Amino acid sequence: MTDLSNGAAWMGGEILPISDAKISVTDWGLTRSDITYDVVHVWEGKFFRVDDYLDRFMVSIEKLRLDIPQSREEIKRILHAMVAASGLTSAYVSMVASRGTPSIPGTRDPRLCDNHFYAWVVPFVWVIKPEIAKRGAHVLLAGGATRIGTSSVDPTVKNYHWGDMTKGLFEALDAGYDTVVLLDDQGFVTEGPGFNVFAVVDDKVITPRSGMLEGITRKTVLEICEEIGLPHEIKDITADEFLSAEEVFTATTAGGPVSVTRVNNRILCNDAPGPIAEKITQTYWDWHNREELTEAIQY
Repeated sequence: MTDLSNGAAWMGGEILPISDAKISVTDWGLTRSDITYDVVHVWEGKFFRVDDYLDRFMVSIEKLRLDIPQSREEIKRILHAMVAASGLTSAYVSMVASRGTPSIPGTRDPRLCDNHFYAWVVPFVWVIKPEIAKRGAHVLLAGGATRIGTSSVDPTVKNYHWGDMTKGLFEALDAGYDTVVLLDDQGFVTEGPGFNVFAVVDDKVITPRSGMLEGITRKTVLEICEEIGLPHEIKDITADEFLSAEEVFTATTAGGPVSVTRVNNRILCNDAPGPIAEKITQTYWDWHNREELTEAIQY
């Protein structure tokens, strides 16, 4: 029996080791970043909010005018089967729809590509490593890189257009920070590479309203605020508001909420995770035991 514990992929109706999964060098998903994807995680043998991720993925496919043969329910069955075959009980699971290879070499017509779906799973991924999350992330609010305009690339469609994010990461990492948050061209806070952001200002939890992916973990955090009675708002956030916030934290499928203890040269909460972020983080992981939000995998 093939060992899939390092990762598995579903391609063309077959589950195979992730190292054997390949796409064509002429696939527009590779050459044009003409692709959408979504990521759901598995924790202790259960998908968390898989239906929310599938709903968003199907909307992204429609927005990009992709036409794949698999239905939503077929994709869900594929994800279950692939994760079960891998044996992974805590995992990072990606579903992908690509424009594909042009049926006429050299064409510039996106309608002449063979759209296709594939998926893959690897052991759980932490966007911010647990040891960093424990002491709180150090974040640079980028001064050089700005978020790509929403009229060019729709940030609500999860995508591989990471030129802006990569530029920002180099800026942050070269300066000794753990990660980066980007502003848009109007000077408002958007998101970081793989995560949404929140700030606590005047005891209210706030998060950007535009220029970013409408994350499922972001949605979960807002629902947690509602349930436990924390004031919260979706709004434009200026750089000054973000830099002077009482607390800052990130939110991602790959690791949940994570406190930020330093933004640029400012130290927050005496260089320790803030109490509001910590309460939200604990509640987030507690919610992984809610039956209505989880779906067990039959290994």
